[in-house]
Amino acid sequence: MSAVTPQQIHQQAGRVPAASQATNIEQARAIAEVQAMFLVAKQAPRDEGQAMRRALAACSEYSVASRAFFSFPRGNEAVTGESIVLATELARCWGNIDYGIMELARDDVAGHTEMLAFARDLETNTRSSQTFIVPHARDTRNGRRPLNDMRDIYENNANNGARRLRECIFRVLPSYVKNAAADRCREVLEKGQGDVPLPQRIANAIEVFSGIGINIDRLAAKHGPTSKWTGVEIANLEIAFRSIRRGETSADEAFPAVETTAAVTDEVRKSVARGKAAKAEPQADADPAPAESTDTLVEWIEHETRLRDAVFLAADEDALKEAEADFLKVAKLFPDKERAAMQAEIDKAFKDLQG
Repeated sequence: MSAVTPQQIHQQAGRVPAASQATNIEQARAIAEVQAMFLVAKQAPRDEGQAMRRALAACSEYSVASRAFFSFPRGNEAVTGESIVLATELARCWGNIDYGIMELARDDVAGHTEMLAFARDLETNTRSSQTFIVPHARDTRNGRRPLNDMRDIYENNANNGARRLRECIFRVLPSYVKNAAADRCREVLEKGQGDVPLPQRIANAIEVFSGIGINIDRLAAKHGPTSKWTGVEIANLEIAFRSIRRGETSADEAFPAVETTAAVTDEVRKSVARGKAAKAEPQADADPAPAESTDTLVEWIEHETRLRDAVFLAADEDALKEAEADFLKVAKLFPDKERAAMQAEIDKAFKDLQG
């Protein structure tokens, strides 16, 4: 007869089931994986100077800077800050940081998911984590709406997890890295893409927002007369536009409706006239670019925002292939430079998934 161990007696008394062999193997594998990550980090420590150069170089790219911030209204004020895109990009450049989101338990009957977001610097063993509950619901202007579709629940969990993950990453990164990166991104946004003259950028912004139903009077009510706009206002408008397109806020919340006045109407004419005049001026050493309609401009920006989010949220190669196929269907709407940037981002995502 085999002997009964004290551990088995304790388990029986407390009605604690013994762990299965598969569970023990998985626990041992997880422990070994964490130990291996710490060992590799100690053997190949980061060069902080080189890591900082990589971060600033990445933030000098317009495709990164344009998604580095978020903006949404809260009360009578706009809440802005650094986005999850900037956080993950800095974690990649800084190196030796383990981070992620885990779904601990899902209760479809109660209508919520328990999740964990974490980030750990493998060199200093600095760790930040948050365990939180995500209701299967979405707050709207008409009250809370329950989510029943599996895709809606997944995207809601991913969005809530991304916000916690962003804070976890920023807590383990040195503050000077985050501040320097944010400053570089603002410089890039203020300068704009392609060295377009400021009057033309103002006119383009007015046209793009009018394409989604936001008139100049609503823009001026929040940012002042267009004659006083600088590159900072244009950058903030672009952030707000992308936030609206990503569904982080609505047009009415970001730009509340106001009464249109004759002065505002006159301001529209002046702004558009200034933009047309700047566009008509010949640019030295620059090839003339074909003009695009406002509808086309709004359409490709909408597709770009949706596709970038799909690529970021893709959890496996099948999801990424689906996003790439979706992109190829609308690629002809993209300007050449943006089409190449979108394809490069998809290719990079494939490489990251493969290893």
